[in-house]
Amino acid sequence: VQLQASGGGLVQTGDSLRLSCAISGRTVTSAIMGWFRQASGKEREFVSFIDWTGRSTSYTTSVKGRFTTSIDTAKNMVYLQMNSLKPEDTAVYYCSAGRPITSIAKSASGYGYWGQGTLVTVSS
Repeated sequence: VQLQASGGGLVQTGDSLRLSCAISGRTVTSAIMGWFRQASGKEREFVSFIDWTGRSTSYTTSVKGRFTTSIDTAKNMVYLQMNSLKPEDTAVYYCSAGRPITSIAKSASGYGYWGQGTLVTVSS
C-alpha cells in the first residue's frame, strides 16, 4: 500500500486548507485511515481517523469542530478539511492506513502504512 499526502502550504491564522491522501497498491478495504501530525521537536500526534465506510470518525479534542475527515472510496482518496487554522496547527501532516484495534486507533503504532507527509505552516 502506498499513500501520498498533498495539499499543505503556508497560510494565515483563520485560513483553510484541504489535505488529500491518495491510496494506491493493494486493496485496503476495511482499513482505518488516520491523519497524524508532527510539529518540530514534538512527537507525532493523532489528529483524526475515518473508517472505510465513512460512517465512523474520530478527532483529537484540539481540532474538533474545525477539521473534517472524509473518504472517497471510488477514487481511493482520503481528505482532511482544515478550517479556522491556528499557529499551533503548524506541523507535518501524515496520512496512514491500518486495521488498529479500538484501544490503539489513536496511536501511531496502530497503523502500518504511512505517507511521506505534507507541511502545513500557519502564520500568526
